Amino acid sequence: MSRSVLAPIGLQDLRTLTTDGRLLFVTRMGRLFAYGFLSVVLVLYLAAAGLTDPQIGVLLTLTLVGDTAISLFITTHADRIGRRRMLVVGAFLMVFAGVLFTLTRQFWLLVLVATIGVISPSGNEVGPFLSIEQAALSQLVPDARRTRAFAWYSLVGSLATGLGALCAGAFAQALQGIGVSPLSSYRTVVGAYAALGLLLGAAFMGLSPLVEARRAPSATRETPQLGLHRSRGVVLRLAALFGMDAFAGGFVLQSIVAYWFQRRFGVPPAVLGGIFFGANVLAGLSALSAAWVAERFGLIKTMVFTHLPSNLLLMLVPLMPTLPLAVGVLLVRFAISQMDVPTRQSYTMAVVDPDERSAASGLTGIARTIGASLSPMFAGAMLANPALASVPFFLAGGLKSLYDLALYRAFRSLKPPEEKREV
Repeated sequence: MSRSVLAPIGLQDLRTLTTDGRLLFVTRMGRLFAYGFLSVVLVLYLAAAGLTDPQIGVLLTLTLVGDTAISLFITTHADRIGRRRMLVVGAFLMVFAGVLFTLTRQFWLLVLVATIGVISPSGNEVGPFLSIEQAALSQLVPDARRTRAFAWYSLVGSLATGLGALCAGAFAQALQGIGVSPLSSYRTVVGAYAALGLLLGAAFMGLSPLVEARRAPSATRETPQLGLHRSRGVVLRLAALFGMDAFAGGFVLQSIVAYWFQRRFGVPPAVLGGIFFGANVLAGLSALSAAWVAERFGLIKTMVFTHLPSNLLLMLVPLMPTLPLAVGVLLVRFAISQMDVPTRQSYTMAVVDPDERSAASGLTGIARTIGASLSPMFAGAMLANPALASVPFFLAGGLKSLYDLALYRAFRSLKPPEEKREV
């Protein structure tokens, strides 16, 4: 491959973005900042507002269900109705949720708002934004730089989430320090979330028609179903495999691993926070190296052959006899475990037609959300039994390895455009 393609991943990749591309990075950072900002105080706010623990659990579950349903509809129609239009609708749903959450304490009204609106209890990406933005970004950058763009896109989102969480905690604490009640301080944060949604909608309105879907020639198109035509079979197979990977990952969610460390080694919360802050920084930075590796070896090989060692490291964590060794193995695992994220996203965008990208990203993302939501209940039952407390690590590593092998077997011959070209 050419030297220009194999150049180190650097800030020059951001400087070459178009105006629309830069705006998509800005909206990504603003949205993830808002999600991180809200996630720190959301449960505290609901508890201070008088909701019981079971009611809060139901509310958070319905938030996930509602976000999934909204995302399915919007992402499968965005390429036909208009990406910019659907992004603005998503921002409006953020504003709707934030405003109504500040105005009512009635449980049934909050349930309705949580189901229809866009709220992120975890600080992670929810709603239709990620899928549509990735689809638009894919056609704003050359094929050879798509994975690089996705790597930076992933990194800035991770950093924005962390910054939002830090700011929310400091903001609420500062308000309480000057005499504001906890409930009012949390309500102010929720109101700020609505304001950030309003700014996000204004930013989306600044996108140009260049972000809209490019229609495939009518002669090559089949009747669309769920926003897909030619690539329907490919997307459904990818969705099934990605759902399997996410199901495996649900056994070792960050909260579950933190709980295991506390039970196994008696790690205090402050130390746990430091461990996972470092782990997430390493995971974010690894996205940049993933782009470089993919340019040398290909997207599928990068996804599979960086993921398999991380699975082995995951299964080694509970076998470590001391805390430093267990943390060390976990950090090494995080340094490579997320290298498949930008490569997975880039590959999905590369192997479908331009006017299928929003739907393809939406459907594969929803499959991951559903998969990840199923396994924690099983992990929780295992953690309750000391004899089975380490089993989630082995299940996750084993299932993820099966996913990697199945992915390689099914898709090693389906190459993205940039890997087909001779250079």
